[in-house]
Amino acid sequence: MNILDFYKNYPDEQTCKSAFIERRVSEGVKCNRCQNTNHYWKSGVEQWQCKSCGFRTTIKSGTVMQGSRMSFQSWFIAMHLLTSTKKSFSAKEIQRQIGHNRYEPIWAMLHKIRSVMGLRDNEYTLENEVELDEGFFETVSITKDKNEPIKRGRGSQRQTMVLVMAESKEVNDPQLNKKHGCSKKLGFLKMPCLPAGRKVFEGGYKAELFDQKIEGLIVEKSHIVSDDSKSYVNFSDKYTHQNQKIPNLLYS
Repeated sequence: MNILDFYKNYPDEQTCKSAFIERRVSEGVKCNRCQNTNHYWKSGVEQWQCKSCGFRTTIKSGTVMQGSRMSFQSWFIAMHLLTSTKKSFSAKEIQRQIGHNRYEPIWAMLHKIRSVMGLRDNEYTLENEVELDEGFFETVSITKDKNEPIKRGRGSQRQTMVLVMAESKEVNDPQLNKKHGCSKKLGFLKMPCLPAGRKVFEGGYKAELFDQKIEGLIVEKSHIVSDDSKSYVNFSDKYTHQNQKIPNLLYS
C-alpha cells in the first residue's frame, strides 16, 4: 500500500477508529477481569461490556495503543510509514509528518510499535532456503575507558553485530531480474544480535555460536546459504548448508 492508497483507505480519524474496532472484533475481545470473550458493544460510550461480569473494555485497552491519547489516525500513519519503506523513520520525522507539537508522545508511540513488531517476529520461523550473513549497525559506544580510542569500521565499539537471516525463493519475474539482477524474492527476516565487545570482533566468532543462534529460528531441513566464512562451518545436521557468494538480496 503506497501513501495514496493509504489515504484512500484511511482518510480521517473516524475511518481509522472504525477499522481498528473491526479488527479488534475479528480477533476477539477478552475481558480483563474474568477472561470472558462474550461482550455487548455500548455505542454511547464506545466500550465493550462483558456479558458475564459487566466489566467494560475500551477500544484501546489491551492493545499497543493502551494509555495513549494520540489519535487513531496518528497511530495508523506512524505504522504505515514504519512498515512501508526500506529505511526507517525517526521520531522527529514522524512528528513532522503528523504535525504534532510534542516530541515525547511520538517517541513513546514508535517505541511501542517497534516493541510489538519484535514480539510478532517470535510468531514465525524461517523455512525453505535461508540466506545468512553478518551485518553491522551503529548503536552506542560501549567504551568504558575514556582514553580508549574509538575504532573505525568493522569492529567499532559503536557498532552492534547482527546475524541477518532472510528467506528467499526463486521466482519467474523478468522485471525482478532486470531491476535487481537476481531471480529471488525476499520473504521473512530474522536479525538476532551477537555478543558485543572489541575482543569478540577481533578474535572472530566461533562456529558453535551461530549454530546456537539459529536454533529455533529456522525450520529443520531448511537449506542455508552463506558465504565461505569459517564461522559458517558448524551448522547442525538438521539443515543442509551451501557456501556461495550471496547476492544483494539481504540488503536490497
